[in-house]
Amino acid sequence: MRFVYPAVIKKQENGTYRADFPDLATCYAEGDTVDECTRNATLAAYDWIDLEMKEDEPDLPPATQVEDIALEDGEIARNILVIYKILEGWEE
Repeated sequence: MRFVYPAVIKKQENGTYRADFPDLATCYAEGDTVDECTRNATLAAYDWIDLEMKEDEPDLPPATQVEDIALEDGEIARNILVIYKILEGWEE
């Protein structure tokens, strides 16, 4: 399964970057560069989705479109792609 959720990335006062997901409650990532932050955001989103998929009734929110996000000065929005493979119970 493929999931795409936007992350809003902003440079912090200490010079690092933080990505927050408007659609994934409490999901965020940090990094020393925008690229590192983006890679870490992919891992964070994967972990968030993985936890949700393990619930009896997973509740994955719809994704906000990047162009619909109101950005503040210095913020950028990037779509984060997560490829999630369901192995348990899968029969070919």
